Amino acid sequence: MTWKECTDSYLEYLKFERGLSDNTLQAYAKDLAKHGQLSAVNPTKTTSKHLSEFLENIYAQGLSPRSQSRVLSTLRGFYNWMQEEKFREDNPVALFENPRVGRKLPAVLSVEEVRNLLESIPMEGAFATRDRAMIELLYACGLRVSEVCHLKLSLLRLSEGYLIVTGKGNKQRLVPVHKEAIKFVELYLEYERPHVQPKPQHSDTVFLSNRGTSLTRQSVFMKLKRFVELAGIKKSISPHTLRHSFATHLMEGGADLRIVQQLLGHESITTTEIYTHVSADQLGAKIAQFHPLNKT
Repeated sequence: MTWKECTDSYLEYLKFERGLSDNTLQAYAKDLAKHGQLSAVNPTKTTSKHLSEFLENIYAQGLSPRSQSRVLSTLRGFYNWMQEEKFREDNPVALFENPRVGRKLPAVLSVEEVRNLLESIPMEGAFATRDRAMIELLYACGLRVSEVCHLKLSLLRLSEGYLIVTGKGNKQRLVPVHKEAIKFVELYLEYERPHVQPKPQHSDTVFLSNRGTSLTRQSVFMKLKRFVELAGIKKSISPHTLRHSFATHLMEGGADLRIVQQLLGHESITTTEIYTHVSADQLGAKIAQFHPLNKT
């Protein structure tokens, strides 16, 4: 793959799966373009030596420590993605360290906001049940948008109350599904999907577009954006926000961190630990509101 092909695919992933803003995407694109120009090698062949030379170069340009940290974080995310997508076997940024400048907690919806969102999805018109079933599963199971797009009929176990989800690195996991989400999936499978002729390579795909292919991350992102507007929610929401909300609500309800890790398909527990910080913030707010010695 060329630099342009790699960076375009990565930025598309960041926009439609991670829901990053246009300003953030522009900053990432600028950092990656600079890296591509200065390193001048195919991204599948970049080595730690190339990165060291690149970082020395931007240091010599007088970039602030915070900006240097941002550039290194951009590269780490880019090469993590390349590794996960099997474009290369290693991550050349793995041994580089950057100063910690504070960890941003993920945006989440409240339980009430999730209810409003789901109830605001119109239930008339073509593919209405499909869209409701998709959004239900994103929250009910904490799925990545790519996982819901590529969900397989052969891996549904609705009568038993769970799905088999294929996540990053083609690793599969069992995820329980509650009855309300199952209801909408079954309605879609019974009344809507049979009216779409799937393309041969998509015959096992659960959620089909009107062309008989799997839905794209972009289309799910745009559908969710419309439903958020209908619900009157003012937060910036992406499909990943529903995954964050799923994990946060489980932690607030007392779920064990290891269980949440397994449900999300996180390889490392440290990735899941951010939800303990989210829950701690929620608890801190409750203490500030109700503790008798906090009254002024």
